[in-house]
Amino acid sequence: MSEPMLELAGIEKGYNRGKPSEVLVLRGATLTVAKGEVVALVAPSGAGKSTLLHIAGLLDVPDTGSVRLDGREMGNLSDRARTEARRAEVGFIYQFHHLLPEFTALENVVIPQLANGVPKPQAEARGRELLEKVGVGARATHRPAALSGGEQQRVAFCRALANAPKLLLADEPTGNLDPATSDQVFGVLMDLVRSTGLSALIATHNLELAARMDRVVRLSAGRVT
Repeated sequence: MSEPMLELAGIEKGYNRGKPSEVLVLRGATLTVAKGEVVALVAPSGAGKSTLLHIAGLLDVPDTGSVRLDGREMGNLSDRARTEARRAEVGFIYQFHHLLPEFTALENVVIPQLANGVPKPQAEARGRELLEKVGVGARATHRPAALSGGEQQRVAFCRALANAPKLLLADEPTGNLDPATSDQVFGVLMDLVRSTGLSALIATHNLELAARMDRVVRLSAGRVT
């Protein structure tokens, strides 16, 4: 196993802290994802997988515990430094594509790059390359409403990879698709991940999809097993 890309150690996270209504979601969760490894995170609804992914992706901070990304401790960073690290090093995919409806497929992939300081011609070239890779290059000028569900999610994959992140985090990335489309689109995602050598943590309820990844971990009672 190669060195870690993501290390979560002793992560605790609760809501309504210190109040009688406090809910402790994560209870010392510990998880490591190696460089180039694809890990399936299986958990029932309400178990805290989205919270865990948000902490791993620097969208949220734990109450206690350590988050290390590519060997770098994230807990002592300023808010601005965390935002910069997240923008440059982490890609997110959600169950619902969350594409910007007023922009074309290509523009949805270009915008994150522009926000990261990439010149527009370079961002557009990168966007077209990614869209071609996932088989929707011919749909680059279409807005999301003109795309099928599977096509929309493929564009979302491209957007997540636009800034060449080191870590991909996905929360039920095919959960909103029918079984046949889900299987096909997941195959596209795995091809993308493998071809780029990404590390990935992918939450899914689908045990068949989970079995296609390198390793399966489960989140239960706030802990990872």
